[in-house]
Amino acid sequence: MKDDKKHLSVSAIQNGTVIDHIPAQNLFKVISILGLDNISNQITFGSNFGSAKMGKKAIVKIADKYFERDEINRIAIVAPNAKLNIIKDYEVVEKMVVEVPDSIKGIVRCMNPKCITNVEGIDTRFDVVDKADVTLKCCYCEKITDSDHMDFV
Repeated sequence: MKDDKKHLSVSAIQNGTVIDHIPAQNLFKVISILGLDNISNQITFGSNFGSAKMGKKAIVKIADKYFERDEINRIAIVAPNAKLNIIKDYEVVEKMVVEVPDSIKGIVRCMNPKCITNVEGIDTRFDVVDKADVTLKCCYCEKITDSDHMDFV
């Protein structure tokens, strides 16, 4: 048997964003909440890569796409330790760590079926009560929602 190791390489993107350090189990949540399944840009994703910090991680590369603040907030809810690498002309020009904001608007549904946001169609608003485990408190009914029970708008 040869000692040669085969490596599969993923082509570099000329311009766009790489989302790294996504918890492997949340890869498809990130794809879904960003609507990446509905855009025509080239997208490469992989899951269950080894990570010293996380055990297993996922990564997403999106060509010709840069994210706005509200999209970065969406990423932070399901991947609070993710890192964004901004690529221009095949070079990383900026690195940023996503941060869970102090409040979340219009991204997550309230779990309380009697909440005014579910009854009258008002946009949801939550205060973040725990950034590490991403726990939210509804500003209207005060129901607590943890990351395992979030339903995205």
